[in-house]
Amino acid sequence: MLKDIENLPRGSRFPRSEVLAGLRLNADGLIPAIAQQHDTGEVLMMAWMNREALNETLATGSVCYYSRSRGRLWRKGESSGQVQHLKGLHIDCDGDTLLLRVDQTGPACHTGRSNCFFFRVDGDEVVITANPLIDPKTLYGGHGASGAKAGAPKDPQ
Repeated sequence: MLKDIENLPRGSRFPRSEVLAGLRLNADGLIPAIAQQHDTGEVLMMAWMNREALNETLATGSVCYYSRSRGRLWRKGESSGQVQHLKGLHIDCDGDTLLLRVDQTGPACHTGRSNCFFFRVDGDEVVITANPLIDPKTLYGGHGASGAKAGAPKDPQ
């Protein structure tokens, strides 16, 4: 459907259900979702959504992802309290990636940093560009950076 409407003028409107039905999910039924702080433009993280996570997010306004490692819905902040409130949802031109404009409470990254993109490639080296804002043990009640007890998989962020 997106291909059919991409050249229409700004302000053209379409039923949400029809547009969302045309999203291009991968073979696992997932679509990448990039979270961006709505007021600063900071790119916070990338995670995956399935249709159920997307529908819950739109219904509640609280961002919900699909955790591939746990094989279930993952409500952002359910173990850390660092929730994301949806301010806007955008779909890319191919319908295969979502941009979530959010209001992030606290750090977005499981490491305690404001975002998950703190490794910068600098020539032949990789540089850490940010310190944690909060110790991950504080965020996850002593369970470490993943929010899970030892041996349990962390949510992919």
